[in-house]
Amino acid sequence: MMKSASFSFRSLLATPYFTSLITVALLVVLFAMGSVAYDGFFSVQVVLNLLIDNAFLLVIGIGMTFVILSGGIDLSVGSVLALTTMISAWLLQSWHWHPLLVIVCVLALGGLFGAAMGMLIHFFKLQPFIVTLAGMFLARGLCYLISINSITIDDPLYVAMSQTRLELGFGDAFVSPSVAIAVLMLALAIYLAHYTRFGRAVYAIGGNEHSALLMGLPVGRTKIAIYAFSGFCAALAGVLFSFYMLSGYGLHAQGTELDAIAAVVIGGTLLTGGYGYVAGTLTGVLILGVIQTLIAFDGTLSSWWTKIVIGVLLFVFCLAQRLMSLGAARASDANAGGGSVKPAAQAA
Repeated sequence: MMKSASFSFRSLLATPYFTSLITVALLVVLFAMGSVAYDGFFSVQVVLNLLIDNAFLLVIGIGMTFVILSGGIDLSVGSVLALTTMISAWLLQSWHWHPLLVIVCVLALGGLFGAAMGMLIHFFKLQPFIVTLAGMFLARGLCYLISINSITIDDPLYVAMSQTRLELGFGDAFVSPSVAIAVLMLALAIYLAHYTRFGRAVYAIGGNEHSALLMGLPVGRTKIAIYAFSGFCAALAGVLFSFYMLSGYGLHAQGTELDAIAAVVIGGTLLTGGYGYVAGTLTGVLILGVIQTLIAFDGTLSSWWTKIVIGVLLFVFCLAQRLMSLGAARASDANAGGGSVKPAAQAA
């Protein structure tokens, strides 16, 4: 009996859905705890507010998911977000550019910034950690070349995007335009990851870059595109953050890159690359949002408890990922003759 239970647990660890199941279960448990402990927590609008407050983080997390799936990391996204808010505010308030032209320009700059880092990583065989760390310092420093102070944005389009409510047609439930943009980006990212050659190449590179080269996949071109997409997502998140804050400031989004990595890992994507689901990042972002909301509803806890809980969750999920990898390896060895179980990194 115990042997059968042990085998079942190893089989569960070997399944590619293990961490995703844990993530969804954790989200349900946290929301249930909040609903029992606090009046008004169990409502549709509370869930929608999680999306409203974290739409920019979801967009950054989408780009980070592709980077981590490929076996890389991007530490520059928070600084690119801040730089986007500064450039947007400066062009709108000082040069009086049309807001749509400003948005197009900052999105293009974000994509080019990411592509430049991708080229450095690929052509010079540099570690993504070092290259994106340099990008983080560069982007944050450029913010202060524009201004050391906060720049208020009073452009009518940005103000309208900040104040508009999109009614959902049931009760008083509503979302912001930023949520609609973030959800559209999520749908696009899911399509790219799971239904295109680009997505298959991303998973293959994360699983084994050398094997991907032997298969004839365009590894260099895909790597550059991955970091360009991450830079684009960071710039788009900066636009959404500008709508949210109506200002540009060099201190905006400090530590957001770590929140994005946490959301991706908690969402079930392996830090070693090759396995994960883009949709899982949404669950990771919602979990971070629920933790913040629980602390806000309590009213007696410091906001730093958010970081403490996130740190504990990261330890737990990294341990779960390690157990899943070991479980998959053992199941693969046990079934080597039949070849019926795939390693987790190849399951995607």
